[in-house]
Amino acid sequence: MLGIMRKYKQSIIIKFVFGLIVFSFIGTIFLVWGRGEKGLSGSDYAARVDKAKISFEEYQKYLYRLRNMYMQIYGKTITPEMEQQMGLKKRAIDAMIDNALLRNEAARMGIEVTKDEVAKEIAAIPAFQKNGSFDFQMYQNRLRGERITPASFEESVKEEMLIKKARQQITEKAAVSDEEARRAYGKQNDRIDLLFASFSPADVKGEVKLTEQELNSYIQGHQEQFRTPEQISLFYIVVNPAMVAAKLHLTDEEAQTYYQKNIDRFQGKDGFLPFAEVKERAKEAALQAKGAREAYEMAADALNKNLKSADINSAAAALGVKVNETPLFTFTAPAAQLAGETEVIKRAFALKQGELGGPVETARGTYILKIKERQPAAVPPLARIKARVEPLAAEEKARQLAQKKADDALALLSNGKSTLKMQETGIFGYSAKGEIPRIGVAPEIMEAAFNLTVAAPLAKTLYRIGDRWYLIKLKNRMELNREDFPKQKEQIKLSLLPQKQQEALALWMKELKSKAKIEINPSLLAE
Repeated sequence: MLGIMRKYKQSIIIKFVFGLIVFSFIGTIFLVWGRGEKGLSGSDYAARVDKAKISFEEYQKYLYRLRNMYMQIYGKTITPEMEQQMGLKKRAIDAMIDNALLRNEAARMGIEVTKDEVAKEIAAIPAFQKNGSFDFQMYQNRLRGERITPASFEESVKEEMLIKKARQQITEKAAVSDEEARRAYGKQNDRIDLLFASFSPADVKGEVKLTEQELNSYIQGHQEQFRTPEQISLFYIVVNPAMVAAKLHLTDEEAQTYYQKNIDRFQGKDGFLPFAEVKERAKEAALQAKGAREAYEMAADALNKNLKSADINSAAAALGVKVNETPLFTFTAPAAQLAGETEVIKRAFALKQGELGGPVETARGTYILKIKERQPAAVPPLARIKARVEPLAAEEKARQLAQKKADDALALLSNGKSTLKMQETGIFGYSAKGEIPRIGVAPEIMEAAFNLTVAAPLAKTLYRIGDRWYLIKLKNRMELNREDFPKQKEQIKLSLLPQKQQEALALWMKELKSKAKIEINPSLLAE
């Protein structure tokens, strides 16, 4: 292979583009097309395409180089947030799957790439050229700098050329017909006048009547919209550390020990303050900490002694505190007396009915909990939510009625039996934005309208724009400058050909994917 490379040192520059990569810089063209490696465990794969396997290593290399490409495009580092917004991981695996499919199809089509062809392609890459000609030493140095062997790089080039040839076989079959050219010419030159009718929920709102059965059916079809979240009410007791601390005695030694362990809390502008200066502060803080510890230990002891019986009243009596109660509340809207007690709420909803929970220590004290009542998430009966359901159900029924009226009107028009009064747009020309007089911005209608003819003036389908359904009919078409069409036909075909080729490729890829067995590793999709 290296001998062949030397042969083409003086060859003419041939432009070469690797798939998505449009830069010749060496760091972005070395994409690894996933072929699957042998000897990997069953879970060590990014995707499987029929019998081929794309390994995680290949995927990561591809993603790395794709990321580098975009860094060069934008001229800045791609952050994880930008990567997620751009969907780079999905782009990478989708591209590798497409390449695997194309490579398999190229083999099925009997496409081959010779060593000479590979050599010419590599010789044309600007990254390997000096003064416009292929430089073998530069080629070796570049590959060595990227830690890529000539054999693996040349294999990648060969595979890309196979894919390119397979694509060319499809695009070469694409052709623009005279009729397609004529329609394109008509868009550029013709003027049309449309008749249209529109149907919207607002137009038929007054006709909507709802039965109880329809309201209940709406609820059944939209249960998540009306489902109330789980609710609980609690019995709880709380041991206040301040009250416990008030009954405790603290020695100077304990205060000094607390000071030494928490000396960072006692700083002045010139550094740590001596114990003598902060003795009373240290003593107060140590007493609070001791009270909190004692409160927790007391609550834990009471909980353990009453755990089997789950008797919260007995636990309260042992602690000398009262049992509090809450009304029903949800996880996101807790009872007022527990506002801000996030950990208490979290532990409460994890409790089973009939068991004691805790101890839960917070700034307010140490809690012991017991479920008083639990109401699971449920859809309330119609009577309780009728005021919410009725306007929503009415809106949906109005949409259905509006669409039905549109469908019926189109059917009657198609059969020539309609007496429907239609509006007129007035004369207008084609607009890529889809701006139609009296209708507004409607690209889909614009495309359909300019495909209508005097012989077939009625569009066979309805078009939904916003909350309205439109049916359209050609009233008049002024075919301007038609005598010039034969002169411009071939040029129009040439201008339409790239899009036609892209459509052919897209359809081909869609068919390949529909026939292939494709599996993407779930862990990759979860990233």
